[in-house]
Amino acid sequence: MDDAGLLQALAAAADAVASTLAQVVDKQALAAEPSQVLTTQYAIDVAADAAAVAVLVGAGLGVLSEESGRHPGALDVVVVLDPVDGSTNASRGIPWYATSLAAVDGEGLRAALVVNQASGERFDATRGGGARLDGRPITASGTEVLGDALVALSGHPGRHRGRPLGWAQHRVLGAAALDLCAVACGRLDAFVDTHESGGLGPWDHLGGLLICQEAGAVGADALGRELVTLGPGDRRAPVVAATEPLLEALLGALAS
Repeated sequence: MDDAGLLQALAAAADAVASTLAQVVDKQALAAEPSQVLTTQYAIDVAADAAAVAVLVGAGLGVLSEESGRHPGALDVVVVLDPVDGSTNASRGIPWYATSLAAVDGEGLRAALVVNQASGERFDATRGGGARLDGRPITASGTEVLGDALVALSGHPGRHRGRPLGWAQHRVLGAAALDLCAVACGRLDAFVDTHESGGLGPWDHLGGLLICQEAGAVGADALGRELVTLGPGDRRAPVVAATEPLLEALLGALAS
């Protein structure tokens, strides 16, 4: 499958989630209803997952889903899926939740699509092919100075080991995939996961990471680990910034 075909398959999966959500009369009530499978899931996670996985497996792709684990498919391409990233936001009627999909092959991240299921905005990227918002090329902000940066956080905001970290302002928005895409298109300057050893699974950050990289942003794990991982139990602490100087400043602030 070529890159165009991969993006089409990812888009079909995101569309299947959108169709599933559109059939729900009271989305907020379904989103707030716990799943019957895991206490950490909402019913909406399970319904969205089933719709997306069916499309991806039907296209012959392997799948690693936050909600249902591994599904057999092509050995050379695995799609890392979060059907509803920000499901707590969805459960409260906050319009910042997304379907995130990242196709990974033997060389790493190959294609990604993140769809804001509340607004319909679509971010996509292919390795070496740039990043786009609704089909238009996007680039990161270019901010280099930590004191000028608007930073999105996952985890407890504003302080690290009891002290401020030095950015201009921060936001805690609740959907890492969309937060990363906001860095890619220049709405935000950086993203930081502040959990001590990392709080994000591969489905949370891989789609947004490729979109950021193809938009010119740079990223690293705060503890120096490889960010691209397919271990269902793996957790990472991504730090992604519009520029290399800003990334270095953020990593330095976290390490000191």
